[in-house]
Amino acid sequence: MYNFRKTTYLFCAIIVFLTISCEVLNAQENCTQTKEKRKFDYYFYEAMNAKAQGNYEASFDLLNHCLSIDSTNANVFYELGSYYNTLKKKNMAMDCFRKSTELDKDNFYYAMTYATYCLEFKQYDEAVEIYEELTLKYPENSELYLYLAQTYRQQGNLNRAVETLDRLEKVMGLNEKVSLQKYSLYSAIGKEEKGFAEIQKFIDKYPHEIKYYILMGNLYLQAGKNKEALQTYEKAKMLDPQDPYLISSMAEYYQKTNNGAAAENELYAALISPKMDVETKLSILTQYIGTLYQTKKNTEAANALFDTLMVQHPQEPQLNLMYGNLLMLQQKKDEARFQFQLFADANPTNPTGWEQMLSTTFPDSLKLSKEICEKAISYIPDQPVFYFYLGITEYMEQEYTTALETLKKGISYVDDEQPGLLSNFYGQIGDLYYRLEKNDSAFISYDKALRYDPNNLGVLNNYSYYLSLEKQDLDKAEQMSSLTVKAEPLNSTYLDTYGWVLFQQGAYVMAKIYIENAVKYSQENGGKVSSEVWEHYGDVLYLTGEEEKALESWVKAKEAESTEDPAEHRKSPTLDKKIETKTYIAQ
Repeated sequence: MYNFRKTTYLFCAIIVFLTISCEVLNAQENCTQTKEKRKFDYYFYEAMNAKAQGNYEASFDLLNHCLSIDSTNANVFYELGSYYNTLKKKNMAMDCFRKSTELDKDNFYYAMTYATYCLEFKQYDEAVEIYEELTLKYPENSELYLYLAQTYRQQGNLNRAVETLDRLEKVMGLNEKVSLQKYSLYSAIGKEEKGFAEIQKFIDKYPHEIKYYILMGNLYLQAGKNKEALQTYEKAKMLDPQDPYLISSMAEYYQKTNNGAAAENELYAALISPKMDVETKLSILTQYIGTLYQTKKNTEAANALFDTLMVQHPQEPQLNLMYGNLLMLQQKKDEARFQFQLFADANPTNPTGWEQMLSTTFPDSLKLSKEICEKAISYIPDQPVFYFYLGITEYMEQEYTTALETLKKGISYVDDEQPGLLSNFYGQIGDLYYRLEKNDSAFISYDKALRYDPNNLGVLNNYSYYLSLEKQDLDKAEQMSSLTVKAEPLNSTYLDTYGWVLFQQGAYVMAKIYIENAVKYSQENGGKVSSEVWEHYGDVLYLTGEEEKALESWVKAKEAESTEDPAEHRKSPTLDKKIETKTYIAQ
């Protein structure tokens, strides 16, 4: 007989067993998930900690480990994208930012980052989609509409860009910047009248605000509608004929309608107006000086104006700086230096004043140049440019040891992001070492200079020339010197160096061609042929069978030598003997 009770009991037992088993399994699964979550959190925290400490490689490894634990975590993909971005691996960064956005669709910053990358990759359709979604989620965020409008513009969909700005206007109300953007868009699609209507809204709303009339007039002027521009400016004059911005706009109108004298008068009136702030006057001053050039007038007409302005604004050193620059254009270096001195006295830690002062003295007055550099260093001791020019000045005064110390001190303030300046420093240091007869140190310095700038023509020339004088590494010297001649084929100094290197290699016929050209271009350019070039020319003439011309050239070298600065040209040890014996003598 079938035992129903026994069966029921057995069935209940199975149910209980299964229930307990499921609970155990769920508990185990939850436990596993909790452990994985803790493990992920730990490694992600360590990754962020490594990133904060600047240990980016360790951070990258830890992030990838996080990804092996949870391959659906948006944070990890975003951080990996940031890492790839710093490495300039844009495509990999783009993929990560896309993934982070897909995994966390509600994250505003992920979406914005990805949209920025879409714009960089010119994937405008995708960027538009992101910005459209964001404007729906965050309708009060005005920046989103601007991004969206700009994206439509880049996409070429100008009508949609206008529609987007219309939506923005409903959010924030009438706004000048937005209306100007709409004006620009309407102009681009050939609907200028609608663009002008956008500006007219402001005139209608603020009929007593002169700035909107001036703005409308300026836009008419830009569009070539000179008649409408003048009519609008006349309306502005009815509000305030002395408004300096109106006067400035009228000056531009006169310039465009070829009435230079009227334009000059308007600018002058604006500059002496007590209503205009000094910053605007500084801007208009540039325009005024430009007008003087355009009308072919003497810029000295502006000098009296500067004097007037400095009486009006005695505490504005920018006027001194600008006036000094104008005086430099007029070749009035002493007067310009006085203005630069006033600027430097008011701003002693600003290198601009000292640099401009230096431009009025170097290399004409080594004494003044030295004083300026030393004073600048006393105020701003970490500016390498003043050590550089001080070192060059001391070099020209034949204070070689002092100059070397100055340049070594100055180069310590140059960072690796200024390779050109580093190259010039090491090049000058190389020249000094050679003057001090420390040839090995000189050549090491030249090599350093060329590591920072392989195309430093001055270094390439000096290095190759000094190697030729020492008869060392002539192949290297020829390669370096050839670069200078290719870069500046009419430079007589470079031509002479290349010719002399070829001479030392025994290529006398080729050497003669280059040194002959060095003499020719020096004379054609109105320059004086140096004693070294004349002597080289004589040497190569002698060895190519033209002994009489060689002697003539050596005599010219002797004449030139007597007038040269020994800091620039060393005296030849064999020239007198060549002239006396009428014979080539190797140095």
